[in-house]
Amino acid sequence: MKHTLVSMLLLSSLTAYAQDATWLDDARKVATSVPPKLLQVLTDEIAKGGPESAIDVCKDRAPQMAKAASEQTGWGIRRVSLLNRNPKAVPDAWERAALEDFDRRAAAGESPATLEKGEIVADGERKEYRYMKALPVQQICVACHGPADKLKPEVTSRLQALYPADKGTGYAIGQIRGAMTIRKAL
Repeated sequence: MKHTLVSMLLLSSLTAYAQDATWLDDARKVATSVPPKLLQVLTDEIAKGGPESAIDVCKDRAPQMAKAASEQTGWGIRRVSLLNRNPKAVPDAWERAALEDFDRRAAAGESPATLEKGEIVADGERKEYRYMKALPVQQICVACHGPADKLKPEVTSRLQALYPADKGTGYAIGQIRGAMTIRKAL
């Protein structure tokens, strides 16, 4: 009887582990599908109209792209940041804790490009799989997210017009700008 109970517990644990691994793998695929597309749109827009025109891409096109990917995959997708530019990009408590953990881990030497978190989160009767992947600042990002005193006047003017409470400047290449956050009800 004792061995049967231990076997059942072990089998249950292995099944849960396999399910978590499946959710994690699916979440990774979804979270890594949007940023390359956004970077291409940003690159194209900067080539046409300069970095100030890319601000509208991040403001309007990025959420549209996330919504389309959400509808296509069944995952809720958005971007969040501890120093948000867009007021809609404020992290919830779970996201905030993950972002703070990413910052600690990056300060300890981990590569920001590898930072992620995924887990099943229960809220009463409701369970969902949540996943976050850090978004490190790339060269293309510093034109709008770099040190405020280094931004072009056109960029500063556009940012002030669209985001009077902007907190999204002062970054250097490689720092964590925020994260892709995705979730799916179980």
